[in-house]
Amino acid sequence: MAELSLPVLDLSRLDGGAEAAAAFRDDLRAATHDVGFFYLTGTGISAELESRLHRAARDFFALPEADKLAIENVTSPHFRGYTRIGGERTQGRIDWREQIDIGPEREAIADRDAPDYARLIGPNLWPDAQPELRDVVAEWHDHLSGVARKLLRAWAVALGADESYFDQHFGEPSTLIKIVRYPGKEDPTPQQGVGAHKDSGVLTLLWVEPGKGGLQVERDGQWVDAPPVPGAFVVNIGELLEYATQGYLIATNHRVISPKYPDDRISVPFFFNPELGARLPIIELPAALAAEARGVTEDPNNPIHALYGENALKSRLRAHPDVAAIHHADLVAARAQASA
Repeated sequence: MAELSLPVLDLSRLDGGAEAAAAFRDDLRAATHDVGFFYLTGTGISAELESRLHRAARDFFALPEADKLAIENVTSPHFRGYTRIGGERTQGRIDWREQIDIGPEREAIADRDAPDYARLIGPNLWPDAQPELRDVVAEWHDHLSGVARKLLRAWAVALGADESYFDQHFGEPSTLIKIVRYPGKEDPTPQQGVGAHKDSGVLTLLWVEPGKGGLQVERDGQWVDAPPVPGAFVVNIGELLEYATQGYLIATNHRVISPKYPDDRISVPFFFNPELGARLPIIELPAALAAEARGVTEDPNNPIHALYGENALKSRLRAHPDVAAIHHADLVAARAQASA
């Protein structure tokens, strides 16, 4: 295997005694201070569960178009369900992928006085033609939620806080699972599977179909490949963790280049974020770490909000302008007026 461009961390070291756990936390802190991305092994995810998820994803995208469009996200005010190829945008440009978005199963909030971000709360859309999808997604969600909590407890200690720091401030997590297919393109130049962006939340655990490249991470101003590693997730932090550490930890730009036709690629990112109404307080870092905090990235086109719901809503309105126009024209108009 060629030399990897990202560090590799083994989560099972946390259970290998005090010395091994301390070393893992040091490596975790360094990886997310220096790069913001790493590979994670030792998660306890079975090959059987990976295989079932992969099969379920392939089966979904192989459904007749009518079955997929029956749960198209333009029918969901909560940005759930199926997005057809070309239906999502990053930095205003079309992403060449199709996907299904699955979040916490909730009742929609009818209160007109609820915060704007409460519009993200609501039921999922599930394909009638594939009832088994719901079960494998639930199992995947439960296992990865445990992995995410374990990582956050390790980060808390590594940053000089109490182990329960994130547990105390997270509330009921706002998770999101995207099951994504990147179709092949025949164009001779690299195409935007998904454009360069930073994730808006706290933590992302990405499963990539074995043997399928395309993910690239920005390091020192250069794009480097992050190919899948057998048995490993690609992990990155989002803007909220950068905010909570005032730039000691860094959210990193990343993108996906479309595969060459006739190849395609499946990936399943799992986003683990606080409840929409949660505001992560700034962590009081030890002096040695605070001295290396770079401050929060200042980008007038992409302000980072301390309140997770505002950050999440910002991202969804931009990524899905068709859903926004149909269901949230008032929010679009208000934001346009505010930026004028």
